[in-house]
Amino acid sequence: MATETAAWTVWGLDASVTVTDPSVLDDARAIVETVLDDVDRACSRFRDDAEVSASSIRRGRPTPISPMLATLVDAALDAARASHGAVDPTVGHRLVALGYDRDLESLADPAGPVDPARRFERSRFAAHRAHAGMVRRQGDLLTVPEGVLLDLGATAKAVAADLAADVVAARTGSGVLVELGGDIATRGAHPAGGWQILVDDGPGRPRAQIAVTGDCGVATSSTLHRRWRDADGVDRHHIIDPRTGMPAEELWVTVTVAARRCVDANTASTACIVDGRDGADVVASTGLPARLVSAEGVVTVLGGWPEDCELAA
Repeated sequence: MATETAAWTVWGLDASVTVTDPSVLDDARAIVETVLDDVDRACSRFRDDAEVSASSIRRGRPTPISPMLATLVDAALDAARASHGAVDPTVGHRLVALGYDRDLESLADPAGPVDPARRFERSRFAAHRAHAGMVRRQGDLLTVPEGVLLDLGATAKAVAADLAADVVAARTGSGVLVELGGDIATRGAHPAGGWQILVDDGPGRPRAQIAVTGDCGVATSSTLHRRWRDADGVDRHHIIDPRTGMPAEELWVTVTVAARRCVDANTASTACIVDGRDGADVVASTGLPARLVSAEGVVTVLGGWPEDCELAA
């Protein structure tokens, strides 16, 4: 079964869609781009017009929200419960306090503009403690306590991959693989031998390849990417430990998990990094196939994930 792929860049990430019916590739890409635009307009922390940034939400008032934002918030709250708080959407002000107050391309430019309002938030809420249990969604109303800034980035990318793959499969009838910066969702028919997925841990580090079939999600969380230097010149990464408000200890540099849905795989992989030394036990308790790479390059496989030496070429 022949496949065709379209690839582009979005949100500073590599994105692609691959279909088993080459005749629907253009339609598939258009569907994925529409889903990503809807997600971005709902929850981007870097857009003043994003729905999650509405003044009423920021002031702690019950606010009517779109079905898309409701889906994204629900996924984030589900992830917080499933991970016992390791993956929490209320760390937005901690990221701002650490300097992640604009997209990474802007952060790469030390002379880039800094929004005075965000600078104020950074100083005012640097020590603010929040947790997902403070957020309420009832029907189409969302209530976020004043002083809490939602950051749905930990789950939104994986949810976007799932939603895009769902819609492409439903509308085109083609088998499809959607990838967004290491988050992968597959639906429907698959090529002979399955979808071949390469897990690349960076230059000089081990690599792995697996084959997946049917409806599946594969997510990789890593401290090697999405890094920046804060105002004090300290190197930071984006995975926050909600218990400390600081970037998680880099015991595991890459964690890859497979599950039925990409958002479930992503929740487990992110929680593993946050939970540090307990991370392997946490992932093992889910029974999901997983591959963990330590800072020293030691590979640990769990839940039936094949040993690297057994992987397909």
